[in-house]
This record gives sequence, C-alpha cells and structure tokens, in this order.
Amino acid sequence: MYRLFDQRLNRLLNARPQTLLEGRLLGLEREALRVAPDGYISQIPHPVTLGSALTHPFITTDYSEALLEFITPPLPNPEATLQFLDEIHRAVYPHIGDELLWSASMPCILAGETSIPIAEYGSSNPGRMKHVYRHGLAWRYGRIMQVIAGIHFNFSLPDEFWSAFQDIEGDRRSLQDFRSESYFGLIRNLQRMGWLILYLFGASPAVCKSFLDGKATTLPEYDDHTCYGPYATSLRMSNVGYTNRTEKKSGVNVCYNSLPEYIASLTQATQIPWPPYEQMGVKVDGEYRQLNANILQIENEYYTSMRPKQPPQGDEKPTIALKRRGVSYVELRSVDINPLEPLGVNVSQLRFLEAFLLFCLLAESPPLDAEERQMNDDNQMATALTGRDPALILQRRRTPALPLRHWAEDILGQLQPVCELLDSGKKEQFYAAALAEQRDVLANPERTPAARMLAEMQASGENFFCCTRRLSEQHRRFFETPPLTEERTQFLRQIAEQSWREQRAIEAADDLSFDEFLNRYFAQE
Repeated sequence: MYRLFDQRLNRLLNARPQTLLEGRLLGLEREALRVAPDGYISQIPHPVTLGSALTHPFITTDYSEALLEFITPPLPNPEATLQFLDEIHRAVYPHIGDELLWSASMPCILAGETSIPIAEYGSSNPGRMKHVYRHGLAWRYGRIMQVIAGIHFNFSLPDEFWSAFQDIEGDRRSLQDFRSESYFGLIRNLQRMGWLILYLFGASPAVCKSFLDGKATTLPEYDDHTCYGPYATSLRMSNVGYTNRTEKKSGVNVCYNSLPEYIASLTQATQIPWPPYEQMGVKVDGEYRQLNANILQIENEYYTSMRPKQPPQGDEKPTIALKRRGVSYVELRSVDINPLEPLGVNVSQLRFLEAFLLFCLLAESPPLDAEERQMNDDNQMATALTGRDPALILQRRRTPALPLRHWAEDILGQLQPVCELLDSGKKEQFYAAALAEQRDVLANPERTPAARMLAEMQASGENFFCCTRRLSEQHRRFFETPPLTEERTQFLRQIAEQSWREQRAIEAADDLSFDEFLNRYFAQE
C-alpha cells in the first residue's frame, strides 16, 4: 500500500534532506469569539484601536464583529509561528476591556440568531462585498453556525524541494503545474486520512444548548445547559457544527482530481442558480440579502477540510489566482481550538501536522470517485461523533474495513521515517518526540483533547459553558503577564494605524457603483 511512498522517501533521503525542507513555511489563523462578562457573545463593535478589519494583515474579523481572527505571516518553524500568535493575543487583550477571548471552538451563550452582529468592513466596494456575503450566509444557513471557531494551519514547501522532487519523479511539466498537482495529491490523501486529525486533536465533545437554539438533537444531555457526545471528538466538524451541504443536494460536487477539474467544478457551483436561494431574493427593497442566488455566492462558501491556496492580487477571484499562478500552499481547516491550551494549539501538535501533511504528499494518491468521496465523508463524520468508541470501524476503498485504532497505528508507523527526515541533522529529535506523543494518545484515548475536556468538566463539576469560561479567564491571565514588550506593541500599533490609512485609500479610490463592482468581479475569467 505504501510502496510508492517508501520509494519517494528513500530518494529524498539521498538528495540533500537537510536543505530541501529548510525553506518550508507555516502559518496559523486562529479564530476567537469576544465574550462579554455575562457570558454572552459581545455586542461591542470591533475595537477601532485594533485597526481596520478590512486591511489589517494580522488582526481581522471572520463572520461576526465579535469573532476575531488572528493571522500569522508564513514563518519557518512552529516555534516562530506560535511566538507570533502569542504576541497577537497579548496585543489584543488591552483593547477589549473586560471581555474574554473564548477558548473553545463551540461558542459561548447565544441569545438566538439576532444576537450575532455581522462583521462590518467600511463603505468601500470590497468592504461591502464582504458584509453582504455574510448576510447571504445568514439567510442560507443561519448566523449561529457561523460563530463556530477553529484553527487553520497553512503549509508550503520551497521551490528547492519541488525542483528536487520533480527530478526524482522524472516529471516534465512546468514546475508550477507539477507543484499544483502534487498539492492536490496531498489534499486527496488528507480527505482519505484526515479523520486522524479529528481523533488526535478534536477538542469539541460538548456544546452549550443555546447553540442548538431549540433544534432537536440526538446528543445526550450533560446537564440542563449542555449536550455532549460520550465518544465524540469534534462536534465542530460533525453535522452538529458545519452543516453546509447545499452543494451535495444540488448535485454539484467539487472535484479534487486535478487543478483544472477543481477550478471548473467550483466555478460551476458559483454560477448555477439554486431555487431556494432565488426565492430569498438577492436585492430586496434596494438592499442586498446575498451576493447572488447561486449554489455558492463565492468560492469561499464551499466548506472543506483543506483548501488549495494562491494569494489573490487585488480583487482577483480565488479560482482565477489558482488558474494563473497555481497552488502556493494548502490550508488545513479541520483543527479544533483546544480549550486546555492558551493559544488553542501547541508546538508538538504543529510538528505532528507537518509530518502528517508531508506523508500525505509523498504517499500514492489516486483520483477520487463518488463512492470514495462518500466513504471519506462517512469516516470523518463517524470519527467526529464517535471517534473514541473502541468499536468504531472505518471503511477503506478496495481493502477491508478495520477499526479506527488499527488504521491509525498503521499511519503513525509510516510517519516514523518522515519524522526522521524532518529531524535530520538536528541535535534534538523534536519530530520523533511529537510522533511518540501521539502514539501515546492513540494507545490511551483518555489523553485525547476531547476526553481531557470532558474529564475537566467532570472533575470541576462544571458544564461546558462554566468550564470554558474558567479556562478562558485562566488564559487571559496568562496573556496579561508578562504584557507584550513595548517594541512589539509599537510595531502592532503602527500596523493598525497603517491599516486605517489603507482602508480610507480604498474607499477614496472607488469609482464604480456596487452593482457594477459585483458585475466585474463575477465576470472574471
């Protein structure tokens, strides 16, 4: 099963392994709800002193004015990435008064749909587009689902690696095309084996009943205010959390078998009208309810565990950026925020993710058909809802089904030489240690973040909300002492001021009506 992986890895080990991987880059995007002292989602607008949510490179908002998003630049190692994320947290706390940054993926107390303020981005056409898009999400799926928070892990390998890998493969395409198709092989394998991330790092086994908003659920009650999954790993990644499945109902399936097929299928979903959305209306009484009535308003509406990424230039559509310049990096989106970690993630976890994604890249990755896509989705759902059940069986294409733990043991065994490659030439064997830690978690399910979170609730006698608020308060004290250095405070203050200047410049440069701006945006080819 892993013959091609072994061959590729051995060839890489004979081709300057210390230098080929040195230029790899990592980045994190961490979402965090601002929560008022009463435990409800904040109603206070995004603090002006944090900068413009439209143009700030490191501090912005996601769906809601109260849902912050912290973005690190691409950095060369996990330590530098977490250090930057830590500095953003320390910089933000002095600007949010007595509010807390919520330390879990599933949200705090919600008082229904109307309690969630939609993010604002100013009066420019790009700013209005971001705001209207979010209104469209509210009409289509409701606001409550949109305030789930997560961590996105961005990963890329340097041109030197791609050149050497292409030589090893004997590939004659352009380097851009080879890199793009190799990243798509990684994505397909992530879809096959990404359930492992939910098992090892899922940290959302419980949810406040206010999130359910009176809807029926099969989840057992933990108490009068909390529901939970006894064996759940990630309710965030289950049908309790992200429930956007319109594209499947409509018969459109985004294809990951090649970059051209991906672009074509995703573009198709943004161009085909969907009757229920047409009934909602697009522009009603002069106000936009959604950007359009198509299956997807824009490409980003399609939710998936991993996206191929190419930074857009100006108002370029994501698919156009990919078409012109290929895949630059991949964005892993299935990582829960761990409430037991101040940053929601730790350095050992990032090292493991690096090794796992490199394994997904090097392993054989044949095309996916509809049957295997459904099998992958079913495995992910089963792991999210009941992953810690020792009796859980996962399905595999063309090979017998087997228990989750047996398949996981097999994968972790394959990661050993990958970690040796990443540790090559280093005094400390950090990647081997990260793998050993996850082997221990696999052997002891009570050490998974999900199980530890339930144990924390049980030991303290608290429900999900009370436990998470206490942990959030602990993390706030962690970030307040010591405070951010004056040098870094000044650096981020200057970034915030510059972001407002950039927003004002964008607003001043608008020379189109919003209708014409949208027409030109969607006409890109």
